Amino acid sequence: MPLSLLAALALGASPAPARPFTIQDQVMMRRLSNPRVSPDGKQIAYVLRTTDMEANRGRNDLWLVNLDGDAAPRQLTSNPDSDSDPTWAPDGKSLFFLSSRGGSSQVWRLPVDGGEPTQVTKLPFDVNAFRLSRDGGQLAVAMEVFTDCTNLECTAARDTERSNKKKASGRSYDKLFVRHWDTWKDGKRSHIFVVPVAGGTPVDVMKGMDADGPSKPFGGAEEFTFTPDGKSVVFTARDVGRTESWSTDQDLFLAPVDGKAKPRKLTEKNRATDISPVFSPDGKTMAYLAMSRPGFEADRFRVILRSWPGGQERVLADEWDRSASALEWSADGKTLYAVANHLGIQPVFALDVASGKVSQLTKDGTDDTPQVADGGRVVYVHDDLDSPADLYVMNADGTGTRQLTQVNQDALARIRFGAFEQFEFPGWNNETVRAWVVKPVDFDAKRQYPLAFLIHGGPQGSFGNHFHYRWNPQVYAGRGYVAVMVDFHGSTGYGQAFTDAIRDDWGGKPLEDLQKGLAAALERYPFIHKQRRCALGASYGGYMINWIAGNWPDGFQCLVNHDGIFDERMGYFDTEELWFPEWEHHGTPWENPEAYRKHSPAEFVSKWKTPMMVVHGGQDFRVVETQGLATFTALQRKGIPSKLLYFPDENHWVVKPANSVQWHDEVLAWLDQWTKK
Repeated sequence: MPLSLLAALALGASPAPARPFTIQDQVMMRRLSNPRVSPDGKQIAYVLRTTDMEANRGRNDLWLVNLDGDAAPRQLTSNPDSDSDPTWAPDGKSLFFLSSRGGSSQVWRLPVDGGEPTQVTKLPFDVNAFRLSRDGGQLAVAMEVFTDCTNLECTAARDTERSNKKKASGRSYDKLFVRHWDTWKDGKRSHIFVVPVAGGTPVDVMKGMDADGPSKPFGGAEEFTFTPDGKSVVFTARDVGRTESWSTDQDLFLAPVDGKAKPRKLTEKNRATDISPVFSPDGKTMAYLAMSRPGFEADRFRVILRSWPGGQERVLADEWDRSASALEWSADGKTLYAVANHLGIQPVFALDVASGKVSQLTKDGTDDTPQVADGGRVVYVHDDLDSPADLYVMNADGTGTRQLTQVNQDALARIRFGAFEQFEFPGWNNETVRAWVVKPVDFDAKRQYPLAFLIHGGPQGSFGNHFHYRWNPQVYAGRGYVAVMVDFHGSTGYGQAFTDAIRDDWGGKPLEDLQKGLAAALERYPFIHKQRRCALGASYGGYMINWIAGNWPDGFQCLVNHDGIFDERMGYFDTEELWFPEWEHHGTPWENPEAYRKHSPAEFVSKWKTPMMVVHGGQDFRVVETQGLATFTALQRKGIPSKLLYFPDENHWVVKPANSVQWHDEVLAWLDQWTKK
């Protein structure tokens, strides 16, 4: 050890001063998720993701923390392969979990007081999600199979047969979907099987259904559950035949665990989405989430209570104009906890089951996954614009909040973030619109700073008070930019009418809100430089960048378009989820061609002049790569300074750590080029 370092240690020298937040910090942040409270309510298991830059991937491990904080969090697993989805055994002595150790994703079991994990399932295919019955004796597991096969051996044999046919590479289809999100369809479906924990033959409770359970591409274990008596499984599926790619009719089905009867549809009357069944502790009520408008993926999720097994239903808190998620029953069954976007934050809410009264329990940031713990307390995950996710606990009335974990304590001690605040302004039709501003790190009110104007996707989304691992405004603040994010008409958390306002007006109200939001920010914050600003967006935000290029060509010195639509008409034909454009533009391009034309950025290329960087992923089947290539072609042909960054191995998102670093390095260099001359 150098003498200078020894001397510093001897003198008790302070650690190196904190530095501005960077993309390297963002990529390396430890990510907490999936908390599960023990049966006695005194311990919480959770998943902690760390980043392995050499392997270019994240790795998940299981951890445990005591509710009363009388001991430091304890790491339960440490394996080169990922461990996730902890589920407590009924006696609280062990955890079931998913692990890819051994080369296949299977269910394992781990004693929490010490000992080695043991493999529970040894199935021929990956288990993608699972549920444990209340008595701990059965598992419901999701696996990919051919629906016309009568057993798992049939699917395995067909896989072998396909792999042996190496010379021919063609794929044959006779219906949609052909591909979805980032995957070409191979004829398999995700089906739910029931298998005894002690071992036995798996039973396909969805046998013969040409549908996925859970749904693709993002559905998980929250979409299915055992009934309280363990004799059946309730699951979500979109079983609509050839209309799958333009239908949002997801239903709840009931199927016996022995597979001797066909699944029975429980939500026959609703042609919109029904999802997320959760049974009350006494087993007499099933809560679930339901939309009401067919074909609309961003409709409000209402909370439905269904008597069990009777079937009578009622809407809980129907006057509450928010879209709920993450339902959790209180121990006495008198309260349902949920989260919902709300005015730029996502709090935990308590819904009184008898009266429907809604109480907001948390006040800022983004909260998720509420879980009931000992003494009626509620454990939840919290993050905000300068704090990555950690576990917190509060009393049932929202008081007595206490932080349980500090998973990034050491990293945060070395980092400085930009201060942030929310502001509001009169937007379209003088209606109140809200936005967030994040100041540069080491902010000096006497200086002027360039602007990074971030535009969220969806379009039914929100750039709220949230620590995002892809679009984090603190990365721009650490680079010396002011970041501004406007929740324009179409955003979620401001009432369903506000969300609906974007329909058939993609380039209208949102653009006006963005223009007025920028003007309000410039007036309110004189430290924003009026001639040094760049707009960036992804998905719908990328579409809006293209729209700005032709309809607000003097607004910015540079633009960044990530996976954005160039031609709305062609975007319909080369995407996969047809319900989305059909809802947004009131029909198909042949039924309503004017709607697709008037909202297409391609119609306004003649007005383009702003330098633009275009980013696209080769595995993005939501907005296909030709949309990005077309944007870049138009820019190049017009002689506009432009750059294309293409990731052949990424989908609609950039998720590989090394690619994320490259994305930010090149995007920030582009901003610097045009705003810091």
